[in-house]
Amino acid sequence: MLNAWHLPVAPFVKQHNDKLTITLWLSGENPPSRVTLRSEFDNEEISLAMRKQRHQPQPGVTAWRATLNIALGQPRRRYSFKLLWHDRQRWFTPQGFSRFPPARLEQFAVDAPDSGPQWVADQIFYQIFPDRFARSETREADQDRVYYHHAAGQEIVLRDWDDPLTPQAGGSTFYGGCLNGICEKLPYLKKLGVTALYLNPVFTAPSVHKYDTEDYRHVDPQFGGDRALLRLRRETQAQGMRLVLDGVFNHSGDSHVWFDRHNRSTGGACHHPDSPWRDWYSFSPQGVALDWLGYPSLPKLDYQSETLVDEIYRGEDSIVRHWLRAPWNMDGWRLDVVHMLGETGGARHNLQHVAGITRAAKEAQPEAYIVGEHFGDARQWLQADAEDAAMNYRGFTFPLWGFLANTDIAYEPQHIDARTCIAWMDNYRAGLSHQQQLRMFNQLDSHDTARFKTLLGKDAARLPLAVVWLFTWPGVPCIYYGDEVGVDGANDPMCRKPFPWDERKQDGNLLALYQRMAKLRQRSLALRRGGCQALYAEGDVVVFVRVYQQQRALVAINRGEACEVALEALPLLNVAGWQCKTGSGDIREGRLTLPAISATVWMNR
Repeated sequence: MLNAWHLPVAPFVKQHNDKLTITLWLSGENPPSRVTLRSEFDNEEISLAMRKQRHQPQPGVTAWRATLNIALGQPRRRYSFKLLWHDRQRWFTPQGFSRFPPARLEQFAVDAPDSGPQWVADQIFYQIFPDRFARSETREADQDRVYYHHAAGQEIVLRDWDDPLTPQAGGSTFYGGCLNGICEKLPYLKKLGVTALYLNPVFTAPSVHKYDTEDYRHVDPQFGGDRALLRLRRETQAQGMRLVLDGVFNHSGDSHVWFDRHNRSTGGACHHPDSPWRDWYSFSPQGVALDWLGYPSLPKLDYQSETLVDEIYRGEDSIVRHWLRAPWNMDGWRLDVVHMLGETGGARHNLQHVAGITRAAKEAQPEAYIVGEHFGDARQWLQADAEDAAMNYRGFTFPLWGFLANTDIAYEPQHIDARTCIAWMDNYRAGLSHQQQLRMFNQLDSHDTARFKTLLGKDAARLPLAVVWLFTWPGVPCIYYGDEVGVDGANDPMCRKPFPWDERKQDGNLLALYQRMAKLRQRSLALRRGGCQALYAEGDVVVFVRVYQQQRALVAINRGEACEVALEALPLLNVAGWQCKTGSGDIREGRLTLPAISATVWMNR
């Protein structure tokens, strides 16, 4: 049987000036007589003859090589391999062998040059829902002032930190977490291994979640105001941490002066057809504002308005640019429901505007990280470079849920085996360049989902498997606040519980695992920058390897009973020896011995 190996990373892909050298390894019986490299130049298919190398990279392995001139043409280089015999041909792609040519987006891809933010792949993110993470010991009295929450029809008051959260809690249930509280917990985050923060919305808004923005230009006084964000920015910079904000540009809150549903005499669009902001929203013929998914408190912004476009992203002092410049110097934006943003109350010309937001952000801060929220397939936006990355629900979270928690995004039963899980993940990755894969935003859960621990139910012993997977799969791992100490909770609002700072209420073993995996990832270029190849995926067991130059990281996930897995003599595993870094599995002469319900990571010596 013929075997082939290629990953879009060294030692298989090497760049020198304007030359990109691409190598394919072949071994086994009946090798091809010729191999061609199928690539593109300005969207036109070209074929290059690959040369068989005299030197074998390993015994029994033949290398074929071709060089692309990348001085001209589009920076995303897509390619696949055509293997030829005298009477037949086969194609090799990220998903293996095929008897027919692959579709354009089913090929290997590298960005040369890579214009994305170079710092992202090396990070460990931590997502914070500000009201529920930490209350400052120096919280000022005016932060506790009572708001009147129009949607709730009542005043909102501050809860005690230890008050249990109930399923009836809504947008008017406050616990008093704030940005100064985050500042005071930076040492904790540093010890955890966190290097970057993503904050849910912090701008002035009446609700606890702040997705109903009332003022995009100022931080909510409940969180400490502008001064507290500036302090957090300076202190994270001093710690070498990055800081990404949540941009809610699909809709505003109905209390924003632009809209002013509650008629506070600001001339807002809701009650004034002649308002300067009237065309910033869409209205039915009866004069009713169009909103987001039936929430009247969230009127949709209409990007058909040129002045709105200027205010949000295009203008020199637009909101997008403002927070990326001094003195704020934020490191990027997470874009809320960005696929729904657009014109005339819908998503018309969506891609054009999302790309415009990203372009404006890069003009203000060239290394800004723009990550879109997509529960569905985000590759349309990624292929167009309208975003640097997406929240990787479709390509990481949901396959992992199906394999380990037996559930899907609708919380309905989904039982998939290892082969299906890896096929799902690999299929999604195949449409992305290697550099894009490394920037994808991987999470086990978020503020919009049930906690993964809760999804596991009686299979809670599988939680460490998910943690290891999070830190070893291509993409940047993000910890949702409290996951590391065992916080549980069903879907919103129960997934937004206050952080349990009493150590007696924390899972110390789980916390230690997160810390250990963070250190392991930070010390391994293979885990941060490497290509990924699944080596075994059957039944309850997944085995994959991360490859970067001469470094290897071998990962085995076993959700079932203790077992042995025999790996063939694979060239990617031809190393001097292996050292177990976490877990208790064993490897000897290509045979893995895996304990029941276990996750093991080995590094080559």
